[in-house]
Amino acid sequence: MTSKFLTFKDKSGAKIRRFQYTAIDDATRVRALKIYEKHTQASAINFVDHIIETFPFRIKEIRTDNGHEFQAKFHWHVEDFGIRHVYIKRGTPQLNGKVERSHRSDQQEFYQLLSYKGDVDLEAKLVEWERFYNFARPHGAHDGKTPYEALREKLQSSLRNVP
Repeated sequence: MTSKFLTFKDKSGAKIRRFQYTAIDDATRVRALKIYEKHTQASAINFVDHIIETFPFRIKEIRTDNGHEFQAKFHWHVEDFGIRHVYIKRGTPQLNGKVERSHRSDQQEFYQLLSYKGDVDLEAKLVEWERFYNFARPHGAHDGKTPYEALREKLQSSLRNVP
């Protein structure tokens, strides 16, 4: 899980700062995204609550960098759900590589093509992008399958292995 800094220009040319929080499952690449006006522990906590509701499976561990938004209040909120919170080593974003790579896809395939028209429009388009990413976009990590196709295969495989 991580956050991405976004900068847009409004109609008058003024800079608008927003923050995209991203969570991605290591095994399937199923992802959740959400935009916030503030880069705070409250935003990170709200996002954790969102992914717990959104992801179609139990979350066992959340890996984050050492950013201020992921400190004590966030850490204990996550742990209170029985989810292990692990900080990656400082200065090693590659240890959170899947989410970092997904941000590159966001930039190249979504934000580069986006015209900022306001937060409501941005949030609606981000929901569309998340849906496309999870249900329609082929992923090299899964031989061209989508994250939800990979999830379905993993679930079917685990059901076949139940005695």
